[in-house]
Amino acid sequence: MSDASLAGALGAPGRSKGKSPVSFFEFWPGWLFYAPVVLFWALKSLRYGSATLPSLANPRIDAGGICGESKNAILGLAGPVARQSIAPFAGFTTAGHHGGDDLAMARAAMTGAGLHFPVVAKPDMSCNGVGVRVVHDEAELAAYLAAFPRATALQLQALVTYEGEAGIFYIRRPREAQGRITSVTLKYPPTVTGDGHSRVRELIAADARLNAVSNLLLPRLGAKADHVPAAGESVKLVFVGNHCRGSTFKDGMDIVTPALTARIDEIMHDMPEVYFSRIDLRYDTLEALREGRDFKIIEFNGSGSEATNIWDPEMTIGRAYQTQFFHYGESFRIGADIRRQSGLKPVGLLKLAGLWWHQKRLMAAYPQND
Repeated sequence: MSDASLAGALGAPGRSKGKSPVSFFEFWPGWLFYAPVVLFWALKSLRYGSATLPSLANPRIDAGGICGESKNAILGLAGPVARQSIAPFAGFTTAGHHGGDDLAMARAAMTGAGLHFPVVAKPDMSCNGVGVRVVHDEAELAAYLAAFPRATALQLQALVTYEGEAGIFYIRRPREAQGRITSVTLKYPPTVTGDGHSRVRELIAADARLNAVSNLLLPRLGAKADHVPAAGESVKLVFVGNHCRGSTFKDGMDIVTPALTARIDEIMHDMPEVYFSRIDLRYDTLEALREGRDFKIIEFNGSGSEATNIWDPEMTIGRAYQTQFFHYGESFRIGADIRRQSGLKPVGLLKLAGLWWHQKRLMAAYPQND
């Protein structure tokens, strides 16, 4: 399939004439953009009498997935129906000291899960793609493990070769028979196509969106920025589909069909007590995704995840905040329902702060991501 045909099959983003390649708030400082969200959270905390009530929205996940959750533990919740749609994975913990045989443990974990190179190596506790890297052979895996923190859990997962990437937000109240898809984000990693004479950095400069985020791309590309791709050669500039790394996010709610909703609902009913989650997955074509087939789930995110369609360059700031408030409001409502029905108590603020600090410390020590 040609690059053009593939882009069409995946529904690659077009840009409305005259539209900016980035939204005016897409790269605001975090403290500025999230200030209204923090205020909203504070108001909900006063209303419900708990700042950490969303930790009950997914009772079997550490802190509900607000932060500090284990990717391996979440995937481990999956029953046989859900596992069919999850990319195979294996988890293990690095040795407590340098010189331990991490590679032998990795080999054993891969063998046990039926994994073969290439695989995606990622921290068990992380966010925003920090520390995620594709490893193609034992030498690359050994280098990754040598740079990984000691006595720390990680995950090896099969590399899904589907080109499409999406984030699907799913919400279900505890007593509801069927959940609903409340947000879809279609993710397009920054990619250039060679003309046989231009360097990668020149191809980036010639693209409005890539040029606008070149400050995110060029420092990480290093010498690769001066590579001259062959005519027609497609070069993906990053692996991790994150808008903070230069990917383009597009609102994809128009792809939601009864078939897709039914399939996601079937999967989530086989994830015990996971009611509020953004499901990150890779898919073959948009047509297949609409029909609820030919996709593999990479991970499930919990109460701390956001509906990432807000980073669509054509999103208005009003709609972005409306989306944020709706989703975090739902996490409080679900938490309140579960507290009332089961008597469970939300995680304490001190414990949540400890999880946040532990995750932050680990993320600073992870190897650089792709």
